[in-house]
Amino acid sequence: MRAGGWMVRTGLVAALGVGAMAAAALIPAPEPARSAAPVKAAPVPKPVVAPAIAPAPTPAPAAIPAATPALAQMTVKRILDIPGPISFGTYYWNTDGVPADGPLVITVDLEAQTMSVFRDGYEIGATAILYGMDEKPTPLGVHEIKQKKVHHISNLYGAPMPYMMRLTWDGVAIHGSEVEEGRATHGCIGVPTAFAKLVFAQAKLGDKVIITRGKRLGMGGVVSPD
Repeated sequence: MRAGGWMVRTGLVAALGVGAMAAAALIPAPEPARSAAPVKAAPVPKPVVAPAIAPAPTPAPAAIPAATPALAQMTVKRILDIPGPISFGTYYWNTDGVPADGPLVITVDLEAQTMSVFRDGYEIGATAILYGMDEKPTPLGVHEIKQKKVHHISNLYGAPMPYMMRLTWDGVAIHGSEVEEGRATHGCIGVPTAFAKLVFAQAKLGDKVIITRGKRLGMGGVVSPD
């Protein structure tokens, strides 16, 4: 901060005394001496005050985006009626009677090779998946959707990833794929492209994706980040 200030300059002039003597006249009576004219002291200048400089306004602190709330436990209220195991390349979707504004949670079971989509505890979608194995495994744990892009090309492999929903910044995402038995990914979760389009339309940035191996959910089961 710059502070305003003022400076005073003072000049002092001393009075000078001037003495003078008249020359002696050649007459008997001496002429009286003439007094010197008084010299006035120079006036003392008034202080000059510099105009005050207003301090620069303190910038308002930058707004801090609110953190994504932690996933609360969610009880499963409905399971889709699916006859038998889901075959590769097929999917199920039903939003009838489901609240439109409830929280969305996606669960993935790598052992069963299935994905379920829940809204407010109601299963609205399910499908068979592809996932990463061997040196490119799909990471377990709780993730969140960090980015969405309808038309995306892999930066690492040059492969199309339609309806991409990014889970990690090192390349793992949910995206549309040709889901066939015996195929795998480089860590991503591949689902039928038509199913990916449905999920993409429902999901928002920050929605949770829970990836497990061998954990099953039924009616009354609890979806939890732990």
